Amino acid sequence: MNTKIFVGNLTWRTEADRLRSFFRQFGEILDAYVVYDKDLKRSKCYGFVKFKDVESAAKACEDPSPIIDGRKANCNLAYIGRRRTITKLIRRRDHRNYSQ
Repeated sequence: MNTKIFVGNLTWRTEADRLRSFFRQFGEILDAYVVYDKDLKRSKCYGFVKFKDVESAAKACEDPSPIIDGRKANCNLAYIGRRRTITKLIRRRDHRNYSQ
C-alpha cells in the first residue's frame, strides 16, 4: 500500500521542515522533501511526504487543496511512474499488433 503523498503548487520558499510541520497532524512522518532544480538551486514547487502508515497518508489527502504557506496546494497519493489508463494500454497493444 502507498504511504507517500505528492504535494504540488507549493511556494518556491516552502521547505521540507514546513511540509513536516503541516502534515504532522495526520500521523507519523518518515520522510519529507521538496524537489529542487539542480542548476538554479531553487524549488520546483512540489514535494513528497512519506508517512509510516497508509491511514495517515489517506487522511492527509482528504483535503485535496490544503493551504500551505498561504498558497492553495494540491495533495494526492504518489505513484511510482506514470499512471496509465486501460485505454492507452489497449491502444499501445493494438499498435504493436499492426506493426508486425
